[in-house]
Amino acid sequence: MSENTAPNDATHSHPTSSVLEFANALWRVRRPKPFVLVIEGEVGREGTEPNDYLHDKLLLPEWREAFYQLVDDTGLVVCLNSHTLHPSYRDVRGRSSKGRLSQGEYYHHDGCTGPVKPRFVEIRCPIQPQTRGVATAVAPHRDVVKAMVQVLPVELITNAALAEQDMSTEALNQMDNAALDHLQGLITRTVRKKLNAEGARSYFRQVDAAANAYFEPWALGESRFIANANSGVTMQHRRAYQAPHTGGVANGHLVKRWTHEELLLPGQVVDQALIAALCSEEGDEVDGERAEGCYLRAH
Repeated sequence: MSENTAPNDATHSHPTSSVLEFANALWRVRRPKPFVLVIEGEVGREGTEPNDYLHDKLLLPEWREAFYQLVDDTGLVVCLNSHTLHPSYRDVRGRSSKGRLSQGEYYHHDGCTGPVKPRFVEIRCPIQPQTRGVATAVAPHRDVVKAMVQVLPVELITNAALAEQDMSTEALNQMDNAALDHLQGLITRTVRKKLNAEGARSYFRQVDAAANAYFEPWALGESRFIANANSGVTMQHRRAYQAPHTGGVANGHLVKRWTHEELLLPGQVVDQALIAALCSEEGDEVDGERAEGCYLRAH
């Protein structure tokens, strides 16, 4: 695997394009942020109809682990202009209301209540008649927690749940993932209880900016591979509204899968108990509530 920069007149907002050699092919790529690699498509196929290069090349058994390592090492790998009808995808569950935020609007890892989390989550915007207007923000876990502390309203810092927490920069830098999860759970619960829905959404929009989250509109035929629990760069993501959520707006739908656990190599068998446990976190809310769900509790 190699990456060669192609010189151009790119600015900071238009990253320099390059070519990645992978899976016996050359790919047009760019890096809009240090933790993001965007694969635009295969060199030589410019202007052609989207094909299923995900399964036909990148995720072939002989290349799959190398691709997974690329996600582990990068944080977020975005694959554009891909068309697939692979049966392993399922609809993203959960819906937002005009009132209380849904679980998916808080920054989270997938599988955060259980001892085993998916290695990464692939979220996909299929090619469909309706475009997707709701964004998905993605950022490194530690950067998210630092940003949540940085933009936390003063009146919430003194809340009893947070008053005794050491939230200094030095303390945050020294926290392991479990400690970051615990503090994040406390902050999320406090925001949920003390701010109204739009106040909470405004707070998380500030978190998006402070964490330098990847926040590009969804393109039809786009997959995002988000490192979720691994030895490399661990990320978090959330469903993000950039304007007051009033409902009644048509939006393209997303699908997802835990690719490492669900797209199996020959001879492997799905761990149905694990998948069932992970899916149990994603049930729709009842009357805007869930019993202290995984994104809200102090982990």
